[in-house]
Amino acid sequence: MKVLIAPSILSADFCRLAEEVVAVQEAGADLLHLDIMDGHFVPNITFGPAVVGAIKSVATVPLDVHLMIENPEKFIDDFASVGADILTVHVEACNHLHRIIHKIKDMGIKAAVSLNPSTPVESIQYMADDVDMVLVMSVNPGFSGQKFIPQALRKIASVRELVGSKKDIQVDGGITRENASRVTGAGANILVAGSSVFSASDYAEAIKALRG
Repeated sequence: MKVLIAPSILSADFCRLAEEVVAVQEAGADLLHLDIMDGHFVPNITFGPAVVGAIKSVATVPLDVHLMIENPEKFIDDFASVGADILTVHVEACNHLHRIIHKIKDMGIKAAVSLNPSTPVESIQYMADDVDMVLVMSVNPGFSGQKFIPQALRKIASVRELVGSKKDIQVDGGITRENASRVTGAGANILVAGSSVFSASDYAEAIKALRG
């Protein structure tokens, strides 16, 4: 599968957000990864539907919206209405994951499920056929710039075995040019990259290096 790069907007310069979005798209981004944090499910607060809608107005690639929030089912309509193309919910935050995934899909949006570092792959065993993508967190969610957790490589391989060869596996956290090939070698095909793209002087070169 082709390796796709999803720069994480959380690491962009928010004083120049529209410019940053345009620049990273021109540099070759395949998706834009938008981290939604509520200060409850994770120890940080980011932004909501209004900012997603603003980004959509200048986006030319799909918006990959990662809901790191409690009760995500209450906000699916809000993010769908402002242009989310992919909605990812955490298995840890969903009492009724099957219902939520199918609500997302019924709205014509790709539905994904995410696993925190300590969450076993078995927790999504009976959802593998339903989701469009699995997101493996390779850091504990909540802050950008964290170091990649090596055990994630084994989890990525286990997820690939579970979902088969045709579904997307995304990895988020500590992705760098030094470890990207190991992550894709384990079975991932979408890499979320924040600091390694937005801290680079040349976004295009950074994205090319991650893609391999």
